[in-house]
Amino acid sequence: MNNETMTIGQVAARADVHLETIRYYQRLGLVAEPLRPPRGIRRYNAETVDRLRFIRRAQQLGFALDEVRSLLALEDGQSCRETRALAEKKLTVIEARLTDLRRMQRLLKSLIAECDSGKRPRACPIIATLTAD
Repeated sequence: MNNETMTIGQVAARADVHLETIRYYQRLGLVAEPLRPPRGIRRYNAETVDRLRFIRRAQQLGFALDEVRSLLALEDGQSCRETRALAEKKLTVIEARLTDLRRMQRLLKSLIAECDSGKRPRACPIIATLTAD
């Protein structure tokens, strides 16, 4: 076990996050804030770096911080069913977003093509669509 301790700046560098991100997570209760020794600076351990990396990776998968909090509560690895349920819920949300994005993509392509065709000489089809009821 590694007993090395680090300053918040060193933790930020190792976890590849901003120092203010660590402080924000501390205010949210996602990361513990070590006690400040008298006339000293707070020292963090490698577990803090691991926790920050966990949070960052979860966010990269689209989990919001409230969802990350739930995942952290299941971090022991013994709650696979609950973890899977959270992942399935997130996947459903992502798939719905993808469907919406594809619909928006089709509509924008269609409007751009209509613009390029010049069939509406008086009004821009994009502006007309955006201002329509």
